[in-house]
This record gives sequence, C-alpha cells and structure tokens, in this order.
Amino acid sequence: MEVNDVVQEATVAIQFVFPTRAPERLEPFGPFMQSLALGAAVDGDDLPLVIISHGSGGTPWTHRDLASHLAHSGFVTALVQHPGNTRADDRLAGQAVNLANRPRHVCLAIDAAFTDGVVGKHLSRQGVFVIGHSMGGYTALAVAGGNPWAATWETPDGTAGPVAVEHDARVRALVLLAPATPWFMAEGALADVTVPILMRTGERDSLTDASHALIVERGIPDPSRLDHQVVPNAGHFSFLSAYPPAMTSPAILPSQDPEGFDRAAYLPILFSEIVAFLRRVSTGPAAG
Repeated sequence: MEVNDVVQEATVAIQFVFPTRAPERLEPFGPFMQSLALGAAVDGDDLPLVIISHGSGGTPWTHRDLASHLAHSGFVTALVQHPGNTRADDRLAGQAVNLANRPRHVCLAIDAAFTDGVVGKHLSRQGVFVIGHSMGGYTALAVAGGNPWAATWETPDGTAGPVAVEHDARVRALVLLAPATPWFMAEGALADVTVPILMRTGERDSLTDASHALIVERGIPDPSRLDHQVVPNAGHFSFLSAYPPAMTSPAILPSQDPEGFDRAAYLPILFSEIVAFLRRVSTGPAAG
C-alpha cells in the first residue's frame, strides 16, 4: 500500500509481510522470487510491528528473507521504500532534506500500519520496533530520539547545522545493522535514545567502519542497553539477503562479501538473534 508524503510530494511505498496459515508459493517480490501467500489473511492478534529501513540508494527487497523470518516468528513487518534515496531514484542522497525525510517516512509507515485495513486490527499497541541497515541505521536512531547534524556539503547554503527530524515515542527498540552514524557525532546527539539496541557490524566493512559503531557506543546514555557484536570477516552488505547466482557479480555491490564469508550460513544466525532480542524487549519494561 502507499501513503502520501505531502512535504516532498512523493509516495512512501510500504509492503507488509505478516503471519498467515495460507499455503505459500514462489512469487515475484521486487526483482527477486520469494515464498509468499499473496492475498492471504493475517493469522494472530496483538502482533508486534517491525519497520525495516533500507540503506542509501538501496531497496527494501534486499531484506526479504529477514521479513519472511519475522513473519514466520509472529511479527508483522513493514518494508519501507524511502523516496529520493532508492536504487531507482537517488536524487536526494547526500542532502540534508534526506536526513529529515527518512525518519518521517518511518513515522508515516507506523501510522499507515495501524490504520491499514488488513494488518491494523491485528497489531499490538505496546510499541514498534525499527530495523535499519546502513543509512537505515541512521534513520532508526533519528526516529528513536537522535538529533543529527548535517555537514556543510549537505545543506543548500553550505552551513553545517542541526536537522529537524520527527521522533516517535512508539518506537520501543532498535536493530542496527552496519549503521551509518556520523550525523550523530555532536555532543548529546544520542542522549535521548534510551531504547534497547541490538547492533551488528562487520569486521571488514569498508563503508561503515568501526568508528560508526563507536559513535553509538559513546553517544547513548545507557550502554547497558546496547548489545553489540562485530561479525568476523563480514562486510557492509553481509546483513542483506543473499543474491541469486544470476545477480551475484562485482557489478552489483550488495551481492558481494569479503572472501571466505558465507552470507547464506550467517543470516539464519542473525535472524535468530534478532527474533530473540525482539521477543525479550517485547516482554520487558518500555523505555523511560
């Protein structure tokens, strides 16, 4: 479904993936094939909502296996496509307006989920979880209370300064995968991010290196709420769904991993960790 983004006069496309008892079959899912039950009814009530935010210039379809795993584990997942910062339309990349837009897209997706005619009545009202990869990690931190600063090259007048972003108190926990975080380097930029965080980063990530994780570790007010592990030999894209052989090529960077890293073997481990984390924080006290 779609919701209207009136500020940018664009649409925020949202694809819901949810539990069902209907039989599945392979169906086109973006440019990929996925086991789905199209048009099926939602199975269950009081289901937690998970929003997934893709990376800069990316696509939500690269998180299709995570969304499927979450659905089979009893979560409703909203895959958000950020207008102006996707593979097909990346005109806003590197601009302060993109920093402001992305968190607002997540808020719009949450609103849309709770009012949706198919999934809305089945959702838990006890909080929402946000998962973000790379720039999606920035988005998750911003919507959960982070206050970013734009660099000089990102603003129309060439002046660095704070970016007004929309926070959402419904966000109860975050999962950050190879997050991009330099916009939160200013003192106190993450002081209001008090929710539990599971963060996984790649040992051989050349795009968001260890300094990005360090900003989170040093910036949040309560480090005890952070579960961070560096995944040995993993690269920046090792947290995305594995690409089919016909699309695995050095020309398609998200299909590539450091030599010797087995993405297909690692992802089930990651998915299990994410589900265990979300279930744990679902039953724990909400952030203050």
